[in-house]
Amino acid sequence: MLRRLFSVFYFLILGAAGVHAAPDTVVHAGRLVDVSAERVRDNVSIFIEGDRITAVEEDFLAPAGARVIDLSGHTVLPGFVDTHVHLDGELDPPASYAENYYMNSADIALRATIYARRTLDAGFTTVRDLGTGDVPALLGLRDAINKGYVAGPRIFAAGKAIGTTGGHADPTNGIRYDLRGDPGPKEGVINSPEDARKAVRQRYKDGSDVIKLTVTGGVLSLAKSGDNPQFMADEIEAIVATAKDYNFVVAVHAHGAEGMKRAIRAGVDSVEHGTYMDDEARELMKRNGTWYVPTISAGKWVAELAEQDDKLPSVVRPKAAAIGPQIQDTFARAWEAGVKIAFGTDAGVSPHGANGLEFRYMVEAGMPPMEAIKAATVNAAELLRVSDELGSIAPGRYADLVAVAGDPLADITVLENVAFVMKGGEVYRGAE
Repeated sequence: MLRRLFSVFYFLILGAAGVHAAPDTVVHAGRLVDVSAERVRDNVSIFIEGDRITAVEEDFLAPAGARVIDLSGHTVLPGFVDTHVHLDGELDPPASYAENYYMNSADIALRATIYARRTLDAGFTTVRDLGTGDVPALLGLRDAINKGYVAGPRIFAAGKAIGTTGGHADPTNGIRYDLRGDPGPKEGVINSPEDARKAVRQRYKDGSDVIKLTVTGGVLSLAKSGDNPQFMADEIEAIVATAKDYNFVVAVHAHGAEGMKRAIRAGVDSVEHGTYMDDEARELMKRNGTWYVPTISAGKWVAELAEQDDKLPSVVRPKAAAIGPQIQDTFARAWEAGVKIAFGTDAGVSPHGANGLEFRYMVEAGMPPMEAIKAATVNAAELLRVSDELGSIAPGRYADLVAVAGDPLADITVLENVAFVMKGGEVYRGAE
């Protein structure tokens, strides 16, 4: 009773002084992971008004009229950010290789709502979707979530990824000759600096938030090489220069070292996968401030599929067996060398909703738990250029919170079992 009276008096004084008004909601956090300060705070009150955090105060305070959410027995963290997902599908071969021929855009969009909800329930309140075969479906999902029609994470969407003829993002790879046609920049296939500029502008027209290009071969495409360079330097430079005009963040899929080095020199923002990253590539990334998004989860998943005779197409299986098992080791070397790391799983290759496993894999490879948590919060927000809105529990940021039972700094696997999820001040998982 005395504490409640003190809380009411405290907020009357603060309000009169113009510090901040009484909040709509107060979250009582038994432990709060302050990722910006790299420390844990005990017995903290998080004040929320609308969709934003207004204050973070010591002790459990309960201002009159505010909804109180009791997480005093939990550890509270910022909502997680996965910077590499594909919500339009999920790898389930061999059936998933044929679905583009019988699934309509509406089918893909409706199914994606399920994947989006699984992702949100896993504690990932924001994602960067790095490429879809159905742009209207994915951008429609993003907009529907923003409007509150369906539940899901906040989405930064690339739309259709950009590749070269026959390259990893060429949507006509592997189909019969008379159906291949000659896709161009609108379909995400470029073969010159002029095409590159048009492709970026098309994504701006489509309503994309970020740019994704595939500068080397890839594992799952129906093409022979998984790592050869597939863009000339002038093509990448044209994409980056044009993207800067539109304030796009540029991400590049890259397994082979030569392709990623061309991209890093051109000024891309992040390298995804990075399997055959060599010493020169690591030094270039450190010099240029390029982010590395490892996607260990996807590597482990395709390696597992490669061991099953009836799963992957014959052209894909050897690539999966060679590349998949290496990504965790590449991550370990990049972390040890001081390359900047942002969290990303490539969910859609690996299962949606299992995003939290990436924390375990990062820590297994030598990253301290606090750094792994930072990779999915402050680091990811910095990569997306939204540090003033996401990635930490601080005034002015979105009220994106997750809570777990246990101490993730002692046992990182507790992040695989999120008990509470709030996005933008709205509770999506966990009793109040």
